[in-house]
Amino acid sequence: MMVFLAQIVLQFPAEISSLAFISLNIEYEARTGRTCKPPPQSSRRKNFEFEPLSTTALILEDRPSNLPAKSVEEALRHRQEYDEMVAEAKKREIKEAHKRKKIMKERFKQEENIASAMVIWINEILPNWEVMRSTRRVRELWWQGLPPSVRGKVWSLAVGNELNITPELYEIFLSRAKERWKSFSETSSENDTEGVSVADREASLELIKLDISRTFPSLYIFQKGGPYHDVLHSILGAYTCYRPDVGYVQGMSFIAAVLILNLEEADAFIAFANLLNKPCQLAFFRVDHSMMLKYFATFEVFFEENLSKLFLHFKSYSLTPDIYLIDWIFTLYSKSLPLDLACRVWDVFCRDGEEFLFRTGLGILRLYEDILLQMDFIHIAQFLTKLPEDITSEKLFSCIAAIQMQNSTKKWTQVFASVMKDIKEGDKNNSPALKS
Repeated sequence: MMVFLAQIVLQFPAEISSLAFISLNIEYEARTGRTCKPPPQSSRRKNFEFEPLSTTALILEDRPSNLPAKSVEEALRHRQEYDEMVAEAKKREIKEAHKRKKIMKERFKQEENIASAMVIWINEILPNWEVMRSTRRVRELWWQGLPPSVRGKVWSLAVGNELNITPELYEIFLSRAKERWKSFSETSSENDTEGVSVADREASLELIKLDISRTFPSLYIFQKGGPYHDVLHSILGAYTCYRPDVGYVQGMSFIAAVLILNLEEADAFIAFANLLNKPCQLAFFRVDHSMMLKYFATFEVFFEENLSKLFLHFKSYSLTPDIYLIDWIFTLYSKSLPLDLACRVWDVFCRDGEEFLFRTGLGILRLYEDILLQMDFIHIAQFLTKLPEDITSEKLFSCIAAIQMQNSTKKWTQVFASVMKDIKEGDKNNSPALKS
């Protein structure tokens, strides 16, 4: 027991207070009937100009008086080991300091670039939008990411307003949605007659409520009681009344939320409605199986062209694009990628159109190609469903830039047109997710 107590003291010399030692002493005396005296403080620590702040320094401690003392060789070896540990710790500290300094320097440079780009966008590009939007200089500046202060404006201009929606029209459909919500709250499901068909056609209110609660939950701004909860609810409700043929589809809340973060309410609705009216988004949100298959087939042409080894690996497991692409396209990557990175993807999507959505998908596959080649079907599906959170814009956009959206001499639009021509309406897909 004495040895046991001595070992405790040896392991935790700075942590065990006199009170704790007295408690151990009392317990020992009660069990054995013998007395136990603590070793003198001077024998536990001598000639030290500091108190060790961690267990690293314990190697320099002398043994308790009731144990054999260290030999000179052992003491020297312990001192050497301690010096090596301290030197290694200092190296790590210097390395971390350099890393922090580099990050701060890059951040400062990025802020300077954003500030200078903002001036160019505000003073030169936006006032001459139609003339400058397609110039090489603007496209290169666009690729680098839009300054947050002009992002919403540029998105609105790039998406356009082919539907000619006005803020007044938004208010009309919002009023209609509010009337629908009111009638829903006043009418029980058992008394609904004709109202049920109208409700099914114009809105899935419970699904909207559920989806809003799951939209960027870590931000706590779209959930009930949050500052943007009502705005998001209003835009989604108004849209279901504006486009009853589409209604509400899971994933829409993420797109609307990103727009709300960058635009005023009415402008966000206008951009939202026009964005969902694009051919690719309309095909996915209407769950047009035939059109979705054509997009997947076109994607696979460029997949094989750019990442042939990974393409064959996926083929060997019969892993089809619908398994991972559907979620990415439905939310325009806003759910799959960190929000700031997703916004940068949106920037170039607004510049290049639907092609960039599939190019981004190929960029992600390229970024993680080596990892994916080591995985089987289940692990690939799980990995692509929940991408690593430490993905950076620099690495991803470097991979996206390396993707060539040209098959032989054909570009995306030409390949897609060929697929549209080749695939007949009677063809059935091989994607399990689309057979149901």
